[in-house]
Amino acid sequence: MRHAGVVAVTSLALEARIAEGPGVSVVLCNQSLHLAARLSEAIAHGASGIISFGIAGGLARHLVAGDCIVASAVKTGADNFTTDRAWSRRLLRAIPKAIHAEVAGSDVLVATPAHKARLHAESGAHAVDMESHIAARVALAHGIPFAVCRVVIDAAHRTLPPAAAVGLRADGTPDVRAVVRSLLRNPAQLPDLIRTARDAEVAERALLWARRHLGAGLGIAEEPSVAEEQGIPAYAVA
Repeated sequence: MRHAGVVAVTSLALEARIAEGPGVSVVLCNQSLHLAARLSEAIAHGASGIISFGIAGGLARHLVAGDCIVASAVKTGADNFTTDRAWSRRLLRAIPKAIHAEVAGSDVLVATPAHKARLHAESGAHAVDMESHIAARVALAHGIPFAVCRVVIDAAHRTLPPAAAVGLRADGTPDVRAVVRSLLRNPAQLPDLIRTARDAEVAERALLWARRHLGAGLGIAEEPSVAEEQGIPAYAVA
């Protein structure tokens, strides 16, 4: 394994394909028990920064599918990991409509509106994913920059159906047979699954747009982003 530049942490093959590019290596791992070890190995091979990149669940009620979050910090339990301010500032310049807010890290899937509302009330975070807190902890332990760029797929009022939870192989690709088996067991989840698929299309387009504007190294470098070159004003970073 050879790593140079930034390591993007993803859990889906789709996220990995979007993230990869010049100056970016990808660690794709949807099993949290192995993610820390994979990241430590990547750092040993020369990673200069870690970015948690991909989709997230919405916790704040005003967020909708396709909204982009550049995290100011990652909260999980009693831990609060602050992201790299300079890197986050460059992400916000490149993605002018991105929201600068805290993200929650969870070891379990947050699938229902009730669970999302409870986590939002407890943490104050705007979105949640299952990789950012692990990546943040590893980056802190090794003293390298860390950032988060995530796009909302399921809004706070949406329910992720069981089929969405089981429909993923170990390599991050969709498991169509598992989805079909889940639907046969519980046909009532079909409307939620259709809505999730539509939201996923919106999130994918937003993630692609963000990736194009971040350029080489996913914004870690000082070089101008596409947005800066086009004269788009930077959003203030708190």
